[in-house]
Amino acid sequence: ERERKKDRFERVFHPRCFGTSVQVVDALDRMAQEPSTSAFIKLHGGAERLKVLILRDFFRHGFDGSGDDGGSCIDGRLTSAWNWCSKLEKKPYYNVFLMAGFQGFDGSFKS
Repeated sequence: ERERKKDRFERVFHPRCFGTSVQVVDALDRMAQEPSTSAFIKLHGGAERLKVLILRDFFRHGFDGSGDDGGSCIDGRLTSAWNWCSKLEKKPYYNVFLMAGFQGFDGSFKS
């Protein structure tokens, strides 16, 4: 039972969900320096503001329990994280993900 719970937590922090956001946040400083993306990053308040916006949104909504279906707390949190992923294209920072090379939650990024 303990191993099963551990596996559930690992799925939330798997590159397909949380790891993808970390890759984008890690790319923001570089993107703020590149001529092709710096103006867009500045338009949205700069790299630091975007980092806070993305991470705050993920931690606020990715673990809010919105996925609760009466099962375990872990299942509800996991579903909440996947719900956040499914709504990414509606987020105000979605284009930042695309500019960072995001292609989907399969863990792949364009170079």
